[in-house]
Amino acid sequence: MDYKRIENTIYLRVDKGESVTKSIYDICRKENILTGYFQGIGACDKAEISSWEPEKNDFNVSYIEGMLEMVSLMGNISEGDSGEPFLHGHAVFSSFSEKGNIIVAAGHLQDARINYTGEIIIKTADEKIRRMTDIDTGIDIWDLS
Repeated sequence: MDYKRIENTIYLRVDKGESVTKSIYDICRKENILTGYFQGIGACDKAEISSWEPEKNDFNVSYIEGMLEMVSLMGNISEGDSGEPFLHGHAVFSSFSEKGNIIVAAGHLQDARINYTGEIIIKTADEKIRRMTDIDTGIDIWDLS
């Protein structure tokens, strides 16, 4: 992993074998980022994505492997309960089936491992946005008060 900061924008390169979410989190801790957003692209060989299932009050997790193009990564950064960065990201991955058909998988990004390179842009904000637990759903949402 390597990065360059230009004012309130960070250009992050995630290298082969590295975790996408850990790399973003590590930069947030190193650069004291508690509010912002990120977007990116890359090539991965493993990904863990999920979607929230209200009936179960839990995430439905899917694991995918192979040559995966991370065609879109987007998310936000806010301050979690412990004062640490809280990442909330979603991603879209594409790959080819054995018959050559395009397969697309998308959802809440738990993690992904880079196979070639990942290019991520992090935009920071000066003000802090914290997380709070929503009483109705039990999920962590922005506290905009």
